[in-house]
Amino acid sequence: MLSGQSLLYFIYTVAAASVILAAEALYLSYAGRRSRAGVVNRRLKRLADEAPAEQTLQRLLRERGLTNSGDFLFGLVGLNRLYTQSGITGNPLTFAATFLVVGVVLAMILSFFMGVSTLASLIVFFVTGFVLPLLVLRRARNKRIRRFAKQLPDALDMIVRSLRAGHPATVAVGLVAREMPDPLGTEFGIVSDEITFGLSMEQAVRKLSQRVGFDGLNLLSVSLSIQAKTGGNLTGILHNLSSVLRERHKLGMKIRALSAEGRVSAWIISLFPIVMFLILLLLAPSYYGAVWGNPIIMPVFVIFGTWALLGDFIMYKMVNFDF
Repeated sequence: MLSGQSLLYFIYTVAAASVILAAEALYLSYAGRRSRAGVVNRRLKRLADEAPAEQTLQRLLRERGLTNSGDFLFGLVGLNRLYTQSGITGNPLTFAATFLVVGVVLAMILSFFMGVSTLASLIVFFVTGFVLPLLVLRRARNKRIRRFAKQLPDALDMIVRSLRAGHPATVAVGLVAREMPDPLGTEFGIVSDEITFGLSMEQAVRKLSQRVGFDGLNLLSVSLSIQAKTGGNLTGILHNLSSVLRERHKLGMKIRALSAEGRVSAWIISLFPIVMFLILLLLAPSYYGAVWGNPIIMPVFVIFGTWALLGDFIMYKMVNFDF
């Protein structure tokens, strides 16, 4: 039997050991989160969770709307390609259903609670459920392609340096996958994994071009295909391609700078009538009087709205160039 003082010392020892163990557990948990947060791209975060590489590859492909082999998941290839190239992760059906549900809710609120006509509610539902998700996907795709185009010359330079150091091409691609942030890091990581699990370099880069949508990758795919069939200096080809893509990116930035005034003018001209309409509707609801009850008001809105969209399209074509 322990005496009272010995029992007190034993309790103190257990309490101190418990505090030390709890502090160590918290530190290890925090250090694990820091190590996962410190990795540079999404693929490395998945691999940090100690999942098998093949399972990680399949999860990365499925969350982009692709099959386990990297092919498009559903029959509407154009929509599937747009969703994949946007970089949005998750189930494509869930993404589409979210906008449809929001469209239905908005249409019901406008129709039943605000007394808006059925035609206007249907227009709101169509725009929210079908047009808005396409605009979101296109904007996300364009933004992602611009980031990828900015990163690709640096990635090619890294591959060139690795090849000149004596590494094989697959090791050079894996180095890019470890060192570059998203979106390029994860995409090249998928390429590295696909090569590991049986695809050739040419096939993996072709699938990369389909996933990203950047036409500069077509040049890379053609270069690798020609080099694989005819031979040649791969490092020289990739170095020249890196220089071309970097100069092309500079030209694109210069064009955006020169057309910035036109783009801002287009936004101001397009949004000014809508903003003024909303301001008058909020500050002076009776300003329009009995005009709302006139049956001609909706056709007028449709005609002038179509005319405004046509003007926006013309201004968009004027400030966007193919080069």
